[in-house]
Formats: sequence, structure tokens, C-alpha cells
Amino acid sequence: MNDSNLAPFLQHIAHCHTARLPGTRRPFYCEHMQIGWVDPRIFSALGELRLETGDGFGVPHGSDLQNLGAELARRELYRPHHELFDVSTLDNRVLGQIDRGALPLLGLTAQGVHLNGLVRKESGLFIWLGHRSPHKRLDPGKLDHLVAGGVCAGIGPLEALAKEAEEEASIKADLIAQAKPVATIRYAMERPEGLRRDTLHCYDLYLPEAFVPEPADGEVEFFKLLPIEEVFSLVRDTQKVKFNVNLVLIDLFLRQNLFSPSDAGILRAALNAS
Repeated sequence: MNDSNLAPFLQHIAHCHTARLPGTRRPFYCEHMQIGWVDPRIFSALGELRLETGDGFGVPHGSDLQNLGAELARRELYRPHHELFDVSTLDNRVLGQIDRGALPLLGLTAQGVHLNGLVRKESGLFIWLGHRSPHKRLDPGKLDHLVAGGVCAGIGPLEALAKEAEEEASIKADLIAQAKPVATIRYAMERPEGLRRDTLHCYDLYLPEAFVPEPADGEVEFFKLLPIEEVFSLVRDTQKVKFNVNLVLIDLFLRQNLFSPSDAGILRAALNAS
């Protein structure tokens, strides 16, 4: 396709790299290691809880994280998701768990999975996209991947992918087992809910032409199968696609050689910046 107008694609990438750290945030520690960046909105609450540690805030043990999340929710500093996520060190040692909704306030890293649901036809490559429910808390009504979601506590990306595939699109285990890991994308982004430091584990799954996904849990209104050229135009020309889905699709476009080599180098460098 070799589109020469890179500006829209670079803008999508830049939109997910808006955090400038530390900014007004202060470090968050657990077991004497910095694992996050505290939002100024909760400085006074953490001070009242006697969690100040000189230059920042922290808890002595990973087992304290869940209670801290519950206390911040009790003080109505965020809306809880009632879903626990693991909090890990840089070498992937799990320290403890905390409600998903508290992660941005403490600047903790979240793990997610995204699946490119692909169909190869005689006329070319097609992609399944979902239309997010208007009742979703985050980005209602936006276009999303066939399968995407967070990696909740106690499971890994592959297990999360299988769980989300069954819940969101009625994809059975034997089919989702054919998904191939293709990329890991990281970004740090300013959002109304706080600092999103996300790691996205990305997969490709080539589906049979006869396969039709069915919404199962109410998070997606309907699915549409679109030619990759149309999805390329949606990313380039509109704001209809959920913010981080744009990044995963740009990675797909790069792997499908839809850009010239020189443009691909620019986009790949921007995607890999973290």
C-alpha cells in the first residue's frame, strides 16, 4: 500500500506516549523497590495512611497492596473493577495483587492481550473488528479487536487470551490455541483515570472463512469483517478505533508490508519507543 502520509499513524502512537515521568508524580515503593508513580490526587490520602517514604510513598509488603486498593476505593478515589491484577517486579516476580482500577493512580504496570482475528480470502486479507458497547466504561462505541482484555491475577497472557476469546467472541479453546504471538507493545499514557503503563501481548489468529464470532458477554455490540485496506483507512483517516488498538493494527500493517521500507523504519522506531 506504501502510504506516504505517516502523520496520522505517528499521531496515534504519540497519543499513547504522553506521559512525562516523573512530572508531578512521586515514586511508589513495595519491598524497597520502586514499582510505580503516584498520582498527585492521592498524595494526601497516602499521607493520612502513613505511607510516605521520604521522596515518595510505599507499602512494606506485597500482601499490603490489595488492602491499599480497597482503602482507596472506600475513599471514592477510583471506581473499583472488582478484578484483581498481579503487581510484579521488572523480572516478573509477583509481589501481590490490587484492584485493576487502582493501577493508574499508583502508576503500576498492567498486562493485556490483543488478538488480530484474520481471514485470508481470494480477494485478500480481512480483519474481524468488534464494535464496543456504548455502556463500556472506557472508550464506549469505539472499534476494537476481535479479542482484547486484561491479564487478571494468577494467569498468564495465553490463559487470558483463551478466557477473553470465549467470553467476548465465543471462540473455543481448540481454535484460540492456534493463535501465534507476534509482538509486545509498551506505552506510558496520561489518561483521566491516571497513568496507564501498559504492556500488550499481541497475537495473530487466522480463522476459517466460515467462522463467525458471536458476542457473549455484552462488552461488544457486534463484529464486522473488513478488508485490511479498509481498516488501514480507518486508522489513518478517523478516530473510530480505540487508542491502543491503533498501535496493534499499525504493527500488523508493518508486518504485512503495507508501508515503504523507509516509512516502516520510522513507524517501527516510534512503536518500539517505551
